[in-house]
Amino acid sequence: MGRPDDAHAQQPRAAAHDRRWARDLRDTFRCAGALLGLLLLVDHFSGRFTLWRGALWLALAVLLFVVLYPARVRAGEGWLSARGLLRERRVRTDRLVSVRCLDGVSQRLVLRDELGGRVEIDPDVLVHNPDLWHRVSEDSRRSIATGTLTCGATALRRVAERVERETAETVFKVSGLE
Repeated sequence: MGRPDDAHAQQPRAAAHDRRWARDLRDTFRCAGALLGLLLLVDHFSGRFTLWRGALWLALAVLLFVVLYPARVRAGEGWLSARGLLRERRVRTDRLVSVRCLDGVSQRLVLRDELGGRVEIDPDVLVHNPDLWHRVSEDSRRSIATGTLTCGATALRRVAERVERETAETVFKVSGLE
C-alpha cells in the first residue's frame, strides 16, 4: 500500500478560474440596463415612445450585452479554456505553437496549440488572476522546453512583466509603502 503522500500527489489540482468574471458579468448587465433605461426615459419624456421603439431599444441593449459579455476563463494542468455565450474554446497550454498579442481598441492574447485549438483572451484576466497566470506560465515553459512553442516567448514575457509589476504594486499598497 502506498504512502498517503502518494495518493495526495495523484489527485489532480482544481482548475483555476477568473475570480473577477462574476463582477464583470454584473457590470455588463448594468451597462446594458442603463442604456435601455436611458433610451426609454428619453423616449418617454419626448413623447415619442411606442411599442416598436421600445422593442428596438431592447434589441439594442441585448446587442450591447452580447458584445460586452465577458469570456469565462479557466485553466487546469495542460489546458486553458474561454467560454463565451455560445461556445467554449480550449487550447492545450503544454502543446502551444504560438502566442501573439494583438493590439487595438482592446488588447487580446491569442494562444494556439499544435492540435488546432485557438483561444483569444484579454491579458488583464491573467494579470489580475495570478493562479491562472501561474498555470499558463508553467505549461508554456513546458511547450518551450519541448520545442513546440516557436512564436510567442516575447508576448509571454510581456505578460509576465505585467503580472510581476501588478503584484509588486499590490504588495506595496497593502504594506503601506506606496
